[in-house]
Amino acid sequence: MTSRSNIRIRSCRERLVVLVALSSVAMLTVGRARASESVSEPGEDLNWSKEREFWSFRRPLPQPQPVVKNKRWPRQRLDYFILARLEEKQLSPSMEPGKRTLIRRVTFDLTGLPPTPEEVDAYLKDDRDRAFERLAERLLSSPRFGEHMASLWLPLARYAEDQAYQVGSDTKFFYPNAYKYREWVIAAFNRDLPYDQFIKLQLAADKVESTNSQNLAALGFLGLVDTVTRTFLGLTVSCSRCHDHKFDPITMEDYYALAGVFASTRMINRRPDGKSEDDKTEAPKMDPDTLHIVEDGEAHDLNVFIRGNANRKGPVVARRFLRVLSEGEPVAFKDGSGRRELAEAIAASNNPLASRVMVNRVWGLFFGKLLVPTASNFGHSGEPPIYPALLDDLAARFIQNGRSVKWLVREIVLSATYRQSAAMDGRNAERDAANELLWRMNRRRLTVEQWRDAVLFVSGQLDFSGGRSLELDDPGNHRRTLQARISRLKLDDLLMQLDYPDANVHAEKRTVSTTATQKLFMLNSPFMISQAQALADRLTTDPKENNARRIQSAYRLLFGREPEKSETELAIAFLLKPDDSEMSRWEQYAQLLLVSNEMLYVD
Repeated sequence: MTSRSNIRIRSCRERLVVLVALSSVAMLTVGRARASESVSEPGEDLNWSKEREFWSFRRPLPQPQPVVKNKRWPRQRLDYFILARLEEKQLSPSMEPGKRTLIRRVTFDLTGLPPTPEEVDAYLKDDRDRAFERLAERLLSSPRFGEHMASLWLPLARYAEDQAYQVGSDTKFFYPNAYKYREWVIAAFNRDLPYDQFIKLQLAADKVESTNSQNLAALGFLGLVDTVTRTFLGLTVSCSRCHDHKFDPITMEDYYALAGVFASTRMINRRPDGKSEDDKTEAPKMDPDTLHIVEDGEAHDLNVFIRGNANRKGPVVARRFLRVLSEGEPVAFKDGSGRRELAEAIAASNNPLASRVMVNRVWGLFFGKLLVPTASNFGHSGEPPIYPALLDDLAARFIQNGRSVKWLVREIVLSATYRQSAAMDGRNAERDAANELLWRMNRRRLTVEQWRDAVLFVSGQLDFSGGRSLELDDPGNHRRTLQARISRLKLDDLLMQLDYPDANVHAEKRTVSTTATQKLFMLNSPFMISQAQALADRLTTDPKENNARRIQSAYRLLFGREPEKSETELAIAFLLKPDDSEMSRWEQYAQLLLVSNEMLYVD
């Protein structure tokens, strides 16, 4: 008889010896498994001083400005960091593109919309110094800026107006007034609310002194340990729910210390006057103006759940902040649920992560590449920064400048790095094919919000009103895509086709897919057909204009440029053919322009 391990057993006695040995191994394995389920003292095996030396756990400080050879190229401080690395790698920065390209790029990047032909003409005629700076300031002051920036933020916060686990018509799974949080975010970006206040109000607006009732809408964000820590800190704290984090100095005790804050918080419906629905003497149905927000419940600390099992409770852990981000031993939270203290800890100027994470997210919005590719994972399992000194310098100066998001955006868009052409250069591409070091601008596909809004804008149909959300497939919904109802149960088809993030999870960045169904959807959807008809009507309103003038108007409106001679000739030849479908030739031509790559991408 031969076992699977090739041990030859010659007698019953030998068989007994083997069985005893195997049972001993099994008992040892079980004992180790049980031992692993016990909870040790918090971080007893960690050298916390050493753990805090990891790059993202050190406080960002201003960095020395690098010395460069080409002293004429930099426009902003950040350019020196980029250029020094390019020169080190024997790469050359790209030339600045034409003014038409720049105004289209920066207008989309700051407002989510294309420039009008009149705005393009005005910028082309402005030959004074600092014309681009004046253009950027005008766009930063536009109410469209806050709307566009909110589209960056909302997927991070898992913004939605229902839950994926709805049961029948149970209204507790519907949030019809979630739009008030969206409107608050838009207003916060437009008024340049300092980022530390932006954090505090979303976690503890009801605890902040001198806050007004309108800020209560900010509390619609609060909910999950995972969402809060990934969004504000760029850490995967939820990986410590069942065991100490395998890569980062985050213990189970850290997780349950934060979970205790949320367990001591309850969701309520509150009217804008600050009174809870519970305070009303009669409430036959929900007040249409109520806010679905949070307030403190009964404050209590949580037990550690061994291996995440609620039936196997370990020691109680006091509510507190993460140990690795605290100076020495973390102090227990005592003020109610601890939301205010948590908000202050996250927003503190000595927190090494919050400002770095936000700077990285904003950077990615303008370059299509992040300084830290793993936007919501600044831990050991994430990727290191491509430009570490630049990230630290920007984060430190972001704090010094009052954590003004508009200051940060201004620093980026006024830089020579941002104002590079997207054109390829063979010599540079040989050394850095992926453009990791930013020797040119990246050509970027518009987000679904930008693209749909641009289609409505050029067709003359865009409605800038806000308020309560509308279904995106409503034929009468011509508002900005940001204002659409977002469902966790069933995402709208247009949003799904063009890579809008799943609202059930925190979305650290957008995926960009290219599929045949996207073009089919654009060509056949009722929305695109109606917008093609509206654009055709807009272009052919004046019966005195000939086709060449109308084609010129179309290119100026959609692409911010004049058509090439060959483009005009091709279009005229197409328009002169007899109608061969239910759509007129002009409607077909308008649709072709709307679904073109030039409409979908920005250089």
